[in-house]
Amino acid sequence: MRILGVASASAALALGVAGNALAVNILEFSAEAQCDGKKGVITVTDVDPTGTPATVSVFLENNGADVKKVGEQEVKGSRKGTTVTFAENWKPDAVYRIHVKTDDGKVDADVTPNLTTPSVACKKEDTGKPSAKPSPSKSAKPPADDEESKTPAPSASESESTPPADTSSNEPSPAAGESNLAETGANSNTGLIAGIAVALVAVGGGAVFLGMRRRGNNSR
Repeated sequence: MRILGVASASAALALGVAGNALAVNILEFSAEAQCDGKKGVITVTDVDPTGTPATVSVFLENNGADVKKVGEQEVKGSRKGTTVTFAENWKPDAVYRIHVKTDDGKVDADVTPNLTTPSVACKKEDTGKPSAKPSPSKSAKPPADDEESKTPAPSASESESTPPADTSSNEPSPAAGESNLAETGANSNTGLIAGIAVALVAVGGGAVFLGMRRRGNNSR
């Protein structure tokens, strides 16, 4: 009986130690500040082999006090490790408090020590391509080189609507001699002059007739 009692006690002790070894522990949680491209993130990894569900909360600290709550997520750990990610554009040398609380209530504590971010912020990835040059504004106009460039060219609609120029103005003007001849030979006063000449001839003829008649009377 004594031997059986010692064996039972030994088995109970072994089971207790094994149970404590399999229980979730705050030491199984770790946090890290990383860069996802040009954005900052905070990752929390749970390596609890029992897979006990836990709630992870992240807080930004300032002089030992919470400034803001970054976020809260649930995680179920694994032997290989389960990671949850919090998007946070962290600044260099910032301090964050990571709190873990399991559903079974066995863990309700902070990950120690607090997380301190790197001294260099995340940088934009270099793609190796030159940045695109800004295209010139559509409203910008190049300076004119001379006075001719300031005169706008007629549009197609204007050129179509403009009547053709009078070609008569392009004909050569008559010579000076021809114009004088035209004025003396075909003047608009020719008819008037001819009428006066006829009248004078009629008057002269009448005078001659009267004179001859008087001579006849005197001769008798």
